[in-house]
Amino acid sequence: MRRPELADPSASIDRSGGLDRHAQRRPPALRPPHRRRVPIAACGVAAAFLFAAAVVPTPASAHHGWSSFDTAAPVYLVGTVRQVTWANPHAMLVIEPDAQVTLPSDLAGRTVPPQVAPVDAASVLGKAALPRRNAPRWTVELAPMSRLESWRLAPIAVGERVELVGYTLSQPQAEPVIRVEYLFRDGRAYGLRSGPAGS
Repeated sequence: MRRPELADPSASIDRSGGLDRHAQRRPPALRPPHRRRVPIAACGVAAAFLFAAAVVPTPASAHHGWSSFDTAAPVYLVGTVRQVTWANPHAMLVIEPDAQVTLPSDLAGRTVPPQVAPVDAASVLGKAALPRRNAPRWTVELAPMSRLESWRLAPIAVGERVELVGYTLSQPQAEPVIRVEYLFRDGRAYGLRSGPAGS
């Protein structure tokens, strides 16, 4: 049996080969959209995943402004990098401190490069002390990627050993986080408050 010609190219044909009269009568814009059924179990799994992602803290999710830190009490830390997040809003490290951290005798007299921000380097390095808490790992906030690039700081690798002077969070019971003022790596110092002077 020959099928009838379709007047409307968007009209559908039912399984018997005839025209779907509802499709013929309704313009394409008025036809109900195709709806896909999603199993309830899948919705529950998705909701649980979103909840877990929102409440589980990760180094990549932490972000603090300078006002969150105690800039009157700089601290010195040295240790091995155990985790790296090299991305904006700023690069982050997780550092496992050395077993016996002591202040280097030359710390106060170290030469640091000038930067755009007016930072009293001699005062910061001279006042640096060891952190008051003994945390097995510290989350270390560096700087935005554009600033690290302006210092030509190559990505830091897991297993590297770094030194830094920075500030802990102001709240005494806050998580062990340090915002870096000066990073010492491979014999070179980087001032991370701002870009290098003249940049």
